[in-house]
Amino acid sequence: MVHINENFLKLKSRYLFSRIGEKTSEYQNTHPDKKVIRFGIGDTTQPLPSTILHAFHRGVDEMGDAATYRGYGPEQGYLFLRELIAKFDFQERGADIKPDEIFISDGSKCDTGNILDIFGENIVGITDPAYPVYVDTNIMAGNSGPIQSNGQYEGLVYLSANEANKFCPEPPNHQVDIIYLCSPNNPTGVAMNRQQLTQWVNYALDHHSVILFDAAYEKYIRDDNFPHSIFEIPHAKKVAIEFRSFSKTAGFTGARCAFTVVPKDLMGEDSVGTSVSLHDLWNRRHSTKFNGVSYPVQCAAAAAYTEQGNKEITELLNYYRYNAELIKKTLQKIGFHYWGGENSPYIWVKTPQNLSSWEFFDFMLNNLQIVITPGSGFGIAGEEYFRITCFGNHEDTQIATERMLRWDWNELIP
Repeated sequence: MVHINENFLKLKSRYLFSRIGEKTSEYQNTHPDKKVIRFGIGDTTQPLPSTILHAFHRGVDEMGDAATYRGYGPEQGYLFLRELIAKFDFQERGADIKPDEIFISDGSKCDTGNILDIFGENIVGITDPAYPVYVDTNIMAGNSGPIQSNGQYEGLVYLSANEANKFCPEPPNHQVDIIYLCSPNNPTGVAMNRQQLTQWVNYALDHHSVILFDAAYEKYIRDDNFPHSIFEIPHAKKVAIEFRSFSKTAGFTGARCAFTVVPKDLMGEDSVGTSVSLHDLWNRRHSTKFNGVSYPVQCAAAAAYTEQGNKEITELLNYYRYNAELIKKTLQKIGFHYWGGENSPYIWVKTPQNLSSWEFFDFMLNNLQIVITPGSGFGIAGEEYFRITCFGNHEDTQIATERMLRWDWNELIP
């Protein structure tokens, strides 16, 4: 018989968003007359901005002409896109990132999991609550150990994000080798300020750690006190890898394009203590296991950096920000405690009457036909919280908030 990777058997039975999808489908099948509004999975709803769409079409047209046709492109991504990213996303913000430190990919979700290929046995620290992919991919890679009775894994270090620390955990007083940080955070919607990120960079420098920094939602930051990139912090190039995505900023959830920054200054070491370039390892992995993002998609991504493309993306971001403001005003009126929604497309909300996350999920689905994300799906520290996304359309957001305002929250369970 073929032997399997038994680490997969340590995974919890279902991925969070699969379970949400199943529950929602079951409800819709038994209540076909009800309009269900989805505030759960963070998927965009608005079409690609026109400038980006036209560039996409031009790229496709070029593939249909022998004179401009392109076959295999560079695995790291076309230079025309990497140069734009380096200039506008980093260098103009004071971060000295070069084009050859950027790797184009088909999604940050993939990269945050695939990056583990270049690491060996390490102490891994993950904020709790956190995007489930961080934990699950470490389980698959054999970094977790067995699951404990409280639902956490023995081999992982959990960095609690809670109301006391305003959902921004501080560095621990012990050794952690690999640290996952996400800012603006998914699920809590809270961004880390310059001082907080500096503390983490200093910790990593002192402990020879590597920070895996997920900045997929940085375009939602409006407050200058919050860095868009960890590389805005001095010396971060020695300790950090950053993940970015076009999905939630330019509507590429279906088109698929992202990038990872691995600085050439970043080093690890082998079993005998010899320094090894993590940039070189990732380049080797990327070139071996990935054939690159399609040329038309990269053309579309490049259009995001044009003056008109940037203007249209700002309009798209403002569309979702409007939803966030409407949802926050509704939560205020009904007396719910919440965080986020200022520099993020996510709002993190305390469940009323100490209901569990899944109890409140069922309540919202069955009574208001609104799908939310149970906080416990992001870790045990997320129990008695839920996440709302702002990626719906205006009409659905208006309907959902009106339903919430009409409900008598003094008698929560009918």
